[in-house]
Amino acid sequence: MKFAQYYDGDQQKLAFSQMRYKAAFRDVFSGWRDNFCGMIVDSANERMFVEGFRFPGSSGADRDARTFWQRSSMDAFSNSVHLDAMIQGTAYVLVWADKDGQPSIRPVSAESMAVQYKAGSLTELEAAANFYSDAWGRQGAMLWTEKYVYDVPLGSTSWTQGTRKKNPLGVVPVVPFNNRRRLVGDPISDLANCIPIQDAINKTVMDALTASEFAAFPQRHVTGLEIQEDINGRPIEPFDVAVDKILQAEDPQAKFGAFAPADLGNYVTLVGMLVQHLASVSRLPAHFFLVNGATAPSGESILSAEAGLVAKVKEKMLHFGEAWERVVRLCFAVIKDPRKDAFEMETIWRDPEYRTEAQHIDALLKLAQLNVPEEQLWLDARYTPTQIEAFRAMRKRDAEHAAEIARINPRHDPAAVEAKKAASKPPQGNSGNANRKIHEMK
Repeated sequence: MKFAQYYDGDQQKLAFSQMRYKAAFRDVFSGWRDNFCGMIVDSANERMFVEGFRFPGSSGADRDARTFWQRSSMDAFSNSVHLDAMIQGTAYVLVWADKDGQPSIRPVSAESMAVQYKAGSLTELEAAANFYSDAWGRQGAMLWTEKYVYDVPLGSTSWTQGTRKKNPLGVVPVVPFNNRRRLVGDPISDLANCIPIQDAINKTVMDALTASEFAAFPQRHVTGLEIQEDINGRPIEPFDVAVDKILQAEDPQAKFGAFAPADLGNYVTLVGMLVQHLASVSRLPAHFFLVNGATAPSGESILSAEAGLVAKVKEKMLHFGEAWERVVRLCFAVIKDPRKDAFEMETIWRDPEYRTEAQHIDALLKLAQLNVPEEQLWLDARYTPTQIEAFRAMRKRDAEHAAEIARINPRHDPAAVEAKKAASKPPQGNSGNANRKIHEMK
């Protein structure tokens, strides 16, 4: 919950202010937020998009795997899985058969799922339990092991009221998506090292806001004026100071002045330093934060500045891709397809690097000169497998139309016309005067 609150910007307000400042400015600054945690996670998540799954020896993405994916609306929900894994450190995906016997892929939050790994294994699960509730507040639970499934229906008041059935898959149908998983210890949230710096930024900015509130109206002073006291001996304020009022005194010795307003520049400098530290820890380019009003780079400098972010995203794609492949293999296991053991399968990711359209297409044209297959170039151009299948159908129809035109009216065949023009073209280059004379005689 802590990491989710920081991502949403709902961390405690005025956490570092003194009590009297909280009492004085709670209503003034209650809606104030200066949160970078959401941007840190979103900047990586928005670059991760699964295009499909590919088996060795096959051309393009596997159609059956794509059907599983689309049937469960994973184009949208896969983004939620990545997001939750980066925020909480872990997210889960459950694969089970629906009422039609087809694979159903369902994301599950780490807040409602608990798993137990087999002894000595980093990937195989011994058991997984999902605790859930409906809109009426009724709670239920489901436990999976390799041998059985134990279902406690909604509204049950005791764990013993569940029913036990055989697990037809023979494996725990839950796949963990672990973020920055180490060989020992728990997965780590992307915000774990950013939160202390975010707190320091909040504290510094809150101090600056408080100082600005106190220094909004400069404090004035007067000397050489007799101090008046009330019957209790307390000083009486001689003037009702306001913006539209003039201070005056009959005593010629009285002198008026004003204290210098508070300089908020020191706060700006400190916040800038903390933001730079946050950029370094999160591996985000500094222009994402626009430190001290700096302008964003352009051209090749952007690619260089975003190298750390792209490398971080590719590292996440490596681990999340392995998890998605296990999800697809479970889908094949549900329908008893031999591809449930296709460990050579790989995830097709969209290119996480942002480039201008001109740069991207120019790079693809150069790859075409290296005889890179056309379908791979289409994938690199960020066309989806569905679009690529449509391209194949369009090209097939174009070829059929061209053949039909050539059969009906060969004279209007574009290829034949171009060939005739090329044959009738005069010799070019250093062909010799004799060849040109022969051509002119004709």
